[in-house]
Amino acid sequence: MGGRSVRDHNVGALPALLDRARHNNEAQLEILESLDVFPSTLPTKRDSVYSGWVSISVGCNNTCTFCIVPSLRGKEKDRRPGEILAEIQALVDDGAVEVTLLGQNVNSYGVEFGDRLAFSKLLRACGDIEGLERVRFTSPHPAAFTDDVIDAMAETANVMPQLHMPLQSGSDKVLKDMRRSYRSTKFLGILDKVRDKIPHAAITTDIIVGFPGETEEDFQATLDVVEKSRFASAFTFQYSKRPGTPAADLPDQLPKAVVQERYERLTALQDRIAAEENAKQLGRRVELLVTAQSGRKAEETHRLSGRSQDQRLVHFSVPEGAETPRPGDFVTVTITEAAAFHLVSDPETTADYSLRRSRVGDAWDRSQADSCGAPAPSASGTGSGGIGSSGSRAVSLGMPSLPGRRG
Repeated sequence: MGGRSVRDHNVGALPALLDRARHNNEAQLEILESLDVFPSTLPTKRDSVYSGWVSISVGCNNTCTFCIVPSLRGKEKDRRPGEILAEIQALVDDGAVEVTLLGQNVNSYGVEFGDRLAFSKLLRACGDIEGLERVRFTSPHPAAFTDDVIDAMAETANVMPQLHMPLQSGSDKVLKDMRRSYRSTKFLGILDKVRDKIPHAAITTDIIVGFPGETEEDFQATLDVVEKSRFASAFTFQYSKRPGTPAADLPDQLPKAVVQERYERLTALQDRIAAEENAKQLGRRVELLVTAQSGRKAEETHRLSGRSQDQRLVHFSVPEGAETPRPGDFVTVTITEAAAFHLVSDPETTADYSLRRSRVGDAWDRSQADSCGAPAPSASGTGSGGIGSSGSRAVSLGMPSLPGRRG
């Protein structure tokens, strides 16, 4: 298998690798994810000084026909709540103010140790961690998304008003072929419940176009559900065969031209909806967590960037006479422009702009000073933007990337 030996930590992947090798008539290689198991002695992976990702489970008990995870990762394995909370506390102690809980199906967390309310309890426990300002999670599964999780989201101050809920298809027939154990009516009902408890929640999704056997009627059902769902954004994918998955061997694989044409119709619809939903943000006061990355036109516009509580991307300018924030600081601004994929705030005066300096911003200053050998500015000094390496206490972070088009 590509010159790589199979050891006890990944022997469970051997049958799937052998099947794929026979199917493709070539050697197969598995690259293990760093969180395939949970060694407590390893340092946490992080994306920045201000945010980190904490895995709460690996594997999956579902059998979606397009997904390779159950074959490669096996059944769901859950970490104990105390271990997760200790890791989150360590992240906060090291400067993080935002944490994303990560799992293949986060809301089934606890099934392995017999507590079906474990995920909502975990969210509420995150609310008791001092210094943790923003909690997110990805991804849940509609079939297992329960009211106790919605209540925990609504009632826990640091759980953000944002939900990523994968739809995959709006056709009940296609959902059945995918072995997705919910139907479109249940999916829309979940969104109604979330918006009833969290009116300003931004809901995002995943959608697959061109699944084997998808008819024009099936695709129209997806368009109908997308129209009703009013997603803030969507990761849209053109179906392609993945060796080792049941869907790869299904009949009625669609021609590329048909998939492409449907994909373009879907993204055009979602782009319109995203622009309309973003337009509703005009005039709203929002608090942003300032990020190290700026927009493509930052040099021209002199704007910085941040993420709102509902995870919308906002490019903002600092009014003359106001202090410049550092990555990890918080600013409160009013939305003045809206586009399909981002918002803009250009405060005219300092009265329209509020800065809350944070200990994370202080850590950013120290990391910049450490990287260039310069003394760190004092807490009252003005921070600088830009990307630099972290200091001796910081750990290297890796954020999972999401392929596909986001609309």
